[in-house]
Amino acid sequence: MANIKSAKKRVLVAQTKTARNKAIRSRVKTMTKKVEAAIAAGDKAAAQASLLTAISEIDRAASKGVFHKNNASRKVARLTKAVNGIA
Repeated sequence: MANIKSAKKRVLVAQTKTARNKAIRSRVKTMTKKVEAAIAAGDKAAAQASLLTAISEIDRAASKGVFHKNNASRKVARLTKAVNGIA
């Protein structure tokens, strides 16, 4: 560990932000998996419901800087296209 006070603080701040980003990324992955599971089951109503929560989480992650806005947009577009493809 660093000896200088400011360097010690930077290490702690980095750990805090890493944990926060990891939690947000994990929530997005969980919501995405729920949408994909509903798609695999062929349940369009459940897929659309879980898509709304997934989009909300992805947008929240993008607004907090965890995902780049283009990355978030791409994830939303792919999920939406998959849900709309259910017969």
